Amino acid sequence: MKILIYGFATGILFGFLLQRGQVLRYEKQLGALRLLDMTIVKFMLSSILVAMVGIYLLFDLGLVKLSVKPTILGGNILGGLVFGVGWGLFGFCPGTAVGAAGEGRWGVLWGIAGMIVGAAVFAETYPFLKSTVLTWGNLGKLTLPQVLGLNHWIVIPVMIAAILSLFYWFEKSGL
Repeated sequence: MKILIYGFATGILFGFLLQRGQVLRYEKQLGALRLLDMTIVKFMLSSILVAMVGIYLLFDLGLVKLSVKPTILGGNILGGLVFGVGWGLFGFCPGTAVGAAGEGRWGVLWGIAGMIVGAAVFAETYPFLKSTVLTWGNLGKLTLPQVLGLNHWIVIPVMIAAILSLFYWFEKSGL
């Protein structure tokens, strides 16, 4: 029960940050898709940085176990295409759609309904996908530190520096 409360509190905080960062705004979504406004990209990369440091710190302290999913190129490519087309047509990704609904923008409920239908279609076609697309390019359970053959505390500062440099470039370019 305690973990559910932590998850709920984290979800509320994340939703608050989504709203305060203005990533729930349709014009920000459109700007990201057109590569004219990097607000959403900066928000996502900030989340990745915090999660990367936090998860590996908790892992090293023995407080969590890493559960790495296999890298399956067929599933990643097909899923990325479906996600991208959905985001492009709807103008919201799943998280921002729920946040927009929380702000009272009820038109997003049509898109959320579409996501639910899409999840049902995926569930129904999963046996077929499991024996076809989800076998194409199975690279196993990989992490970037494993691929590079380096300790994660060598990779993490390099990633932080790269992302902060990207942020600097975005700001300098007015993105």
